[in-house]
Amino acid sequence: MQTSFWGGRDMSDKPVIGFIGVGFMGHGMAKNIVQKGYTLYIKGNRNRQPVESLKGMGAVEVTSAKEMAENCDIIHICLSNSPQVEAMFRAEDGILAGARPGLIVIETSTADPTSTMKLARELAEKGGTLVDAPLGRTPKEAEAGTLDAMVGADDETFAKVEPVIRCWAANITRTGPTGSGHKMKLLMNFMAMGYAALYAEATVLGAKVGIAPQTVRQVIGTSRLGNGFFDTFMKYTVDRDKNAHLFTITNAAKDVRYANNMASEAGVVGIMAGAIKQYYTHAEAIGRGGDYVPMLGDIIAELNGMDMAEEVQKGRG
Repeated sequence: MQTSFWGGRDMSDKPVIGFIGVGFMGHGMAKNIVQKGYTLYIKGNRNRQPVESLKGMGAVEVTSAKEMAENCDIIHICLSNSPQVEAMFRAEDGILAGARPGLIVIETSTADPTSTMKLARELAEKGGTLVDAPLGRTPKEAEAGTLDAMVGADDETFAKVEPVIRCWAANITRTGPTGSGHKMKLLMNFMAMGYAALYAEATVLGAKVGIAPQTVRQVIGTSRLGNGFFDTFMKYTVDRDKNAHLFTITNAAKDVRYANNMASEAGVVGIMAGAIKQYYTHAEAIGRGGDYVPMLGDIIAELNGMDMAEEVQKGRG
């Protein structure tokens, strides 16, 4: 039998996959992996529904990241922030405790690149390799297997993981070596959260001067300024669809902080990044971190003594 990096199995065999973090995004990603015929181990959190859903498809649940590392060839991580990822690696029963030569960890969270590189070095000491492959798009695309992926990896490792990533991503961009994926993702989310702050402030200003949110959506959405993110944002603002974009302000605030930190470390003046950060910091400070990003418009309206839902209703009148 030909020896391979898949724990000694023949290269024709599929690698055994692990998945940590089967929440909004992770459930769909993991579902597509198991449905493509891969053996899948999962580690969930308090929410049992996605775990039981995946177990019903044939996934095997483990109780620790160490156990997963001992049984898997490739582990995905899809968590909220770098401290959570670091804990999953460094805990007594974490990935590093069970890592063996040849293990690959695909880190799909939106993370701090400095943390990513430290973890990559620690995993390399165990003979493993870290790939950063943060995500673009929403849980809807995760379920459909059509996410975007920004992948940081060396040539050899990228060739090994690309078939697995194709289970859940339709648009894969190789960004460079390990760490580059998370840097690109911070740039993307910096722009996205900046758009959200801009859309919110502009819509509130419009309402204040007599331009209904519906009119803003109609004019901008049908112009060269229209885009998918704008459509999603206005689906909540105007249609009041709370599920229009299931991405919390807490996660957005974290991403904007990481972008600001990256700018500081690079010695780059970040005037826009600093300004954008203030809206998200305020939203968290008043206890609205659990709201979704399009709801930022409601918060900015309140700052200006307005109720966005009432403004929408006036526009319908």
